[in-house]
Amino acid sequence: MSENEDRCDGEQTECKTLIDMRLKPVGIIKNNIKEPFLVAVGGGLEMQGELDRTMEHVREIRQLISEIVIDESLVDILDGVEEYSHLIVLYWAHKVPEKSRTLTKVHPMGRKDIPSMGIFSTCSPARPNPVLTTVVRLCGRRENVLEVVGMDAVDGSPVVDIKPYVKGFYPQEGVKIPKWMEQLQNEVGERNL
Repeated sequence: MSENEDRCDGEQTECKTLIDMRLKPVGIIKNNIKEPFLVAVGGGLEMQGELDRTMEHVREIRQLISEIVIDESLVDILDGVEEYSHLIVLYWAHKVPEKSRTLTKVHPMGRKDIPSMGIFSTCSPARPNPVLTTVVRLCGRRENVLEVVGMDAVDGSPVVDIKPYVKGFYPQEGVKIPKWMEQLQNEVGERNL
């Protein structure tokens, strides 16, 4: 059995190693966001700029029109997408350095006034696999190009996948989030996509 093969016990309940995975981008994001507003430095995250200005910048980004350019050989993959108002975009945070992908805990958004949390309880870009997700409003399609509003990715970010946003697929009631996340959402303001 090779080093990259899945080694599980007879009942397939406990894996001893992980499967080697390879992702191939399906497209690229084009916009005017040249640098992330949040970067992984040292052992945590740091906001680029003072808090009020950064929050204003985040609100501005959410109103920007971005393009998602899908590989021309995959243009048929988009057929029917224009019937949706919103899309879920999964993209690779390509500006997160490899060494920053080992963080296990961070102060959300680099805010020292918020307790340090495990990476999987945050939306931090510094993750073992920096696959990020955002919901965008679809403004239009031109062949292999989608025009969207609400994309928070940096220009040049590889697109991993796109899915239609179907409100009914997600819980509407009984959804709970921590107080610190609610505070961050309030500071940024409601998403009006």
